[in-house]
Amino acid sequence: MRRDVRILLVGEPGVGKTSLILSLVSEEFPEEVPAKAEEITIPADVTPEKVPTHIVDYSAQEQDEEALEEEIQRCHVVCVVYSVDEHDSITQITDKWLPLINKTLGPDHQIPVILVGNKCDIMDATSMESIIPIMNEFAEVETCVECSAKTLKNISELFYYAQKAVLHPTGPLYSAEDKELKPGCTKALSRIFAICDLDNDGVLNDQELNLFQKRCFNVPLQQQALEDVKAVVKKNISEGVSADGLTQVGFLFLHTLFIQRGRHETTWTVLRKFGYDDNLELTCDYLYPKLHIGLGCSTELSHLGYQFLTILFEKYDKDKDNALSPTELENLFSTCPLNPWGPDVNMTVATNEKNWISLQGYLAQWTLTTLLDLPRTLENLAYLGYRYVMAEHETQLSAIHVTRDKTVDRDKRQTSRNVFFCNVIGPRGVGKSAFLQGLLGRDMEAQRDLSRECHSKFAVNTIQVYGQDKYLLLHEIDVGISDRLSEDDLQCDVACLIYDISDPRTFEYCARMYKRHFVRSTVPCLLVASKSDLHPVRQDHEVQPAQFCIDNKLPPPQTLSVVGRANRDIYTKLATLAAYPIVKGVHILHPAAVWIKAKLRDSFPHRHLCGMQTRKKNIWITVSVCAAAAAVLGIIFYKVVRTPIR
Repeated sequence: MRRDVRILLVGEPGVGKTSLILSLVSEEFPEEVPAKAEEITIPADVTPEKVPTHIVDYSAQEQDEEALEEEIQRCHVVCVVYSVDEHDSITQITDKWLPLINKTLGPDHQIPVILVGNKCDIMDATSMESIIPIMNEFAEVETCVECSAKTLKNISELFYYAQKAVLHPTGPLYSAEDKELKPGCTKALSRIFAICDLDNDGVLNDQELNLFQKRCFNVPLQQQALEDVKAVVKKNISEGVSADGLTQVGFLFLHTLFIQRGRHETTWTVLRKFGYDDNLELTCDYLYPKLHIGLGCSTELSHLGYQFLTILFEKYDKDKDNALSPTELENLFSTCPLNPWGPDVNMTVATNEKNWISLQGYLAQWTLTTLLDLPRTLENLAYLGYRYVMAEHETQLSAIHVTRDKTVDRDKRQTSRNVFFCNVIGPRGVGKSAFLQGLLGRDMEAQRDLSRECHSKFAVNTIQVYGQDKYLLLHEIDVGISDRLSEDDLQCDVACLIYDISDPRTFEYCARMYKRHFVRSTVPCLLVASKSDLHPVRQDHEVQPAQFCIDNKLPPPQTLSVVGRANRDIYTKLATLAAYPIVKGVHILHPAAVWIKAKLRDSFPHRHLCGMQTRKKNIWITVSVCAAAAAVLGIIFYKVVRTPIR
């Protein structure tokens, strides 16, 4: 909605343009009328729509045509004033003023025009018989108001209609010639209906209508009012009501009725509640609310984000099989301009036996998008109706959680992040794609069936790390001949260097990549020996993989077979390394270890007050407990990270 309204009054000399302005301001007819009134600004708090309104007069005596054209270009609405008792002033509307406005603004301009018949106190007859043909011929003419500057009749109404024509224009909504909603308006209202139809049964029941009323107008509808609305719709269009609820056809008819009866503001209130501007496009502020993301931080879905997306999934999972068929997925995204997920999504996330996206895969794909392309997540949450369903939250930012800087995680040796990004690096042919698909639980046969359809460089799924569900996102990288990783490629949480145990040329590539990019990096690395079902060969490198890992203080190589389903332990190791990376030779402590250390400190808060013997005893107790705790945690971490997969 505009932040102010600029109204320009034009017309033949002597029709009363200046008198209308002065009568509005002083609330009495002026005895002496100047050639031109100065520009007047009406404060927002005294206007019905609560926006500042500027009223501008035009005088042929003081302004030339160039100045007139400048004012036309600056204004938001033009009031063409004529005198109801002067036929020539009516003729000039079509002979001069409307052609001049169209010439100045262009034939497709969106500036509304209001015809103002002044001096209606002089004669009892109306001028509407001459005006209606003009309104039918010129689509830009919103309405006609007959008034009197002398008796103050309809003066306030005139400027209210002018303000309303700007803030609630008819043009984008309704075709007076066809007497129906314009396609853009129909599309917008149909999207709104789909969002408000919370149970996806094609009908707005009483509960949904009441919620719609409260969300848009902040007041509930009484039951009798609900029945009256449905009765009006049913009387005019039988298919508008079904199962005692309002259908989409009935919903559209109701708004047509509002507009035909001059209640454009009702429809515009609804449209603006759902983020539409005057051109019936969602505003940038609505789609992309501003969010600051600090250096080293990442973006994840909050519990509210997952809650909304789960509600949406259940709404469109019509057969309740915990998966979305292609049709159900298409319906889910029907309120978006297009389906944001390409055909590669089925290779990126978990699916059921029919290759339909499961709830687990659906949430994983949203998790991936939020981490890698936050604007797209914000945009689609807006299109899908997040603000309406989660009404207590003003924007979709409540669906997003910004994590703290990773350097803080390293300093504090613990992290609360739930999504970890892993780059999978290796020469071609070593099995990177199979490794990604293994995260989704697919064996080679399933991978071959899917690979015929599409290929994906990503795979994302949940992994348990110390009993907590985390998302691990794998990204396959083909570096090529240059062996150079970009800065973006190095901004990962863990790197997986993969080579073929049966190909002697592949390990040298991994060793070279590690020394070039990761030997001085804080990014933890895991070496994976793929195709372990084949006969191992000596690698063409001065140091063999096991010794290489020892020399560089890396976990030993993890063996992986592409026959059958991949062992998930290897993905657990990657997620664990990402969650608790090594910092200068020290692993980030598991929260249990942090708790034990805190308890040990709390057990001896006043050691300095005790005698020497007590202090020595306490010290030995502390050392013993710490040693025991360290041993237990050491065994756990060793089992999770250091043990190779057979």
